[in-house]
Amino acid sequence: MFDFIDSYPWLLPIIIFFGRICDVTLGTLRIIFVSKGEKMKAPIVGFFEVFIWIVVISQIFSHATHIISYLAYALGYASGNFVGIMIENKIGYGYQLFRIYTKKNGAELTKILNQMGFGSTLIRGEGAISEIDIIESVVRRKAEKRMSEIITSFDPDAFYVIEDIRSKQKGIFAYSTAAGLPRLGK
Repeated sequence: MFDFIDSYPWLLPIIIFFGRICDVTLGTLRIIFVSKGEKMKAPIVGFFEVFIWIVVISQIFSHATHIISYLAYALGYASGNFVGIMIENKIGYGYQLFRIYTKKNGAELTKILNQMGFGSTLIRGEGAISEIDIIESVVRRKAEKRMSEIITSFDPDAFYVIEDIRSKQKGIFAYSTAAGLPRLGK
């Protein structure tokens, strides 16, 4: 398959390095799809991940005789993890649960969130020191930054946690538009 490597042996570490970046990046995305229950996407990505891996490993077994090829393999693996995480952060696949704890009037924050297209639920609670309002909202991961900005502008002292969720059903979820503004959708 790679007969030209006999003529240009210096290309082998480069092919190994970039091959590993590709297959590890795909592996990272496959794991994300598996964790989100994507029954069709995970196997397709897995096919290409393993195909690239087998091509790279076969070249190592048949041609690699220098330590540089093994270093390229390890560097490609490390780089692939980094690239996979960067891509995953960019695509922002899935949904997150924001749980916001505030001493301010949570009904106001709920109203603001609803006006911005984010569905939210208000729960009254009692903290260690005083009564608090707890607001829960399920949002697309792409909207995480916007949601954090809204919370911080409402109450700079608000405490909130963000949890990844596997799936959701019904409700009001904000969708990003080209302009970056949320709109209502299901």
